Amino acid sequence: MKTDLTDTTASKINKALVQGRRAIGTPAVGMVLTLVIVTDEENAYDALKAANDASREHPSRTLVVIKRVSRSPRDRTKSRLDAEVRVGADAGTGETIVLRLYGDVVSHAQSVVLPLLLPDAPVVVWWPVNAPLDPASDPLGALAQRRVTDTYASEQPVRDLEARAGTYTPGDTDLSWTRITPWRSMLAAALDQVVCEVKGVEVEGEEFNPSCELLAMWLADRLDVPVKRSLSSGPGLTAVRLATDCGPIVLDRADGSLATLSIQGQPDRAVALKRRETAELIAEELRRLDPDDTYASALRFGVERLNTADEEPVAVETPEEEAAKAPAKKAAKKAPAKKAAAK
Repeated sequence: MKTDLTDTTASKINKALVQGRRAIGTPAVGMVLTLVIVTDEENAYDALKAANDASREHPSRTLVVIKRVSRSPRDRTKSRLDAEVRVGADAGTGETIVLRLYGDVVSHAQSVVLPLLLPDAPVVVWWPVNAPLDPASDPLGALAQRRVTDTYASEQPVRDLEARAGTYTPGDTDLSWTRITPWRSMLAAALDQVVCEVKGVEVEGEEFNPSCELLAMWLADRLDVPVKRSLSSGPGLTAVRLATDCGPIVLDRADGSLATLSIQGQPDRAVALKRRETAELIAEELRRLDPDDTYASALRFGVERLNTADEEPVAVETPEEEAAKAPAKKAAKKAPAKKAAAK
């Protein structure tokens, strides 16, 4: 069921919600949170579709805030709120309210959103595009327990990562970080299978891809080893190479869907590392509403501390190579002693 309201108020929107629930025979409110999506008209459809898909796992009241800028100078001073109220099949498993703000009310979006929040339920604010560099200080972000951005949609993702490291507030997160969850899980599982010391790491992926930078920062922060960030044609992350004293560990994904895990002394294994849709990413972020300390630690490590120079990654010899070179190394050690005796 869909109800259109023109030049309306928050009280009229709440009344339309109640009438809509009664009309479809579900007067009770069974939502677990309020998801506020702050976007523009161009990206509203895709963001709302992803939120509706995620609502199957997390029934929520979804508020889509679209700030419209009038082209006519005369209309810019006229405040108006248009709303589209959706319940039932048109809103997934929750409720959806599309808010279009015009004029001066654009600068006071929080006053429109606040009366529509579910009582005693957590609030999550998501910016699919044009996210503020300091989400916690944004008027809408200040209403939320969790603030979700997407650096991948930014024109300068590396710059935005550096800015958010300085303004990080518990509750901030980024979908670029969520995208590398399977990679982090797979790499941690691979290291659990061997008893080795990691000497160096190389992360390979597209240029200006924030997920690659975040994975490299996470590895450098957790392993305390040099990490080289190298470039490839993509898509996204393509490979991670760990140089260890037991031989190399390589996780290689060339096609964006299926990866190969190679560990020295073990057969190669095919693992699923498909590039996930936005709905899956949002659903994952809504599963936990507490601060992500691991993300905070990786973010604060800093992009500038990664090795992006054209240097070879740290090379570590396998046990077989060390055994083969042992006689030559032994002879090299004895050579200076013989020269000293001759003198």
